[in-house]
Amino acid sequence: MLTAIIEGLPARLPLSPDDINAELARRQQGYGSGGRMSIERDEVRITSGVMNGLTTGAPIALLVENRDFKNWRDKDIPPMTTPRPGHADLTGAVKYGYRDLRLALERASARETTMRVAVGAVCKKLLAEFGITVGGYVVQVGDVKVDIPQDMPYEERFRIAEENDVRCPVIDSVEAMHEAIRQVKIDKDTLGGIFEVVALNVPPGLGSHVHYDRRLDARIVAALVSIHAMKGAEVGPAFDNAGKRGSQVHDEIFVNEAGNLVRHTNRAGGIEGGISTGDPIVARAAMKPIATLLQGLESVNLATGEPERTTYERSDFCALPRAVPIGEAMLALVIADALLEKLGGDSLDEMRPRFAALRRMRVDDLPMDNVEWRFGYE
Repeated sequence: MLTAIIEGLPARLPLSPDDINAELARRQQGYGSGGRMSIERDEVRITSGVMNGLTTGAPIALLVENRDFKNWRDKDIPPMTTPRPGHADLTGAVKYGYRDLRLALERASARETTMRVAVGAVCKKLLAEFGITVGGYVVQVGDVKVDIPQDMPYEERFRIAEENDVRCPVIDSVEAMHEAIRQVKIDKDTLGGIFEVVALNVPPGLGSHVHYDRRLDARIVAALVSIHAMKGAEVGPAFDNAGKRGSQVHDEIFVNEAGNLVRHTNRAGGIEGGISTGDPIVARAAMKPIATLLQGLESVNLATGEPERTTYERSDFCALPRAVPIGEAMLALVIADALLEKLGGDSLDEMRPRFAALRRMRVDDLPMDNVEWRFGYE
């Protein structure tokens, strides 16, 4: 079974297993999935921290049972001594001194992301109380890239992505993605790609420009790259921006008739100096092709020291569509954590007035002394 414990959530947040199970079901849906998804039907049990449908303020414990364990409970497990390139088999043995590689394989399995999605569902529930929503979609599978119209609302992107099995926000690109995945199955190979996750209505002022480990963009990138098979992440079009001039990259600031500070672009991805700007927070993660291949890869049998080709372990051909809910979960977790740091409070009733009192991007919220002063250092 899988277990997660969430500490620090306020009391009186409405929460039920259905809120979590809906997200767990999303994680199991996607074109290119392998055999494991036909075995598991993930459902959560909330075993502490919730009474009569409301959180109590105590730690919340979540449990998901694995149906497949019964098939292995009474079996002798063959030795696994040939590490698969791209997995934690070899590095796990080096770090922990394992005498069988399956110990690394099982704990490093992406099956663990089930609980990330469960925890993310709880975080989404908290964020929704403050009008914050998180969604995501696929923007590239292999070399098939999606051209998303810049004026396409994020809510529409989320909706369309959930209506097809590759989670693509542009219908015209769905079949090309299907074909790329179909071909990789025929070739007994795998495909990766890129997904985008977005948080809407995040208030300005979350994060920090003071501490390296509290910068909101640093936390988001770290959270996304922590997902299995993710090898890179960016906030906004960071890598594209790197090839441009500053005049083409930075989001100019204007004031409208209501006294609100606004921007006509969001190339910073909703974060400046490690702090949220109030614009949509947009992040991308790059997923390498799954490292388990039907055709196998060259390796070395550590028991004999002889060259040996790896054997196939049950896996996906393209896990990218299923990774989107995981990316959403990690983004929701980081935003929820930053929001709780900003607001404090032990219950939703304490948090709501604090949220309403947050400074916004308004000239009136930012009074300036406008006088000369000195640092006063000695």
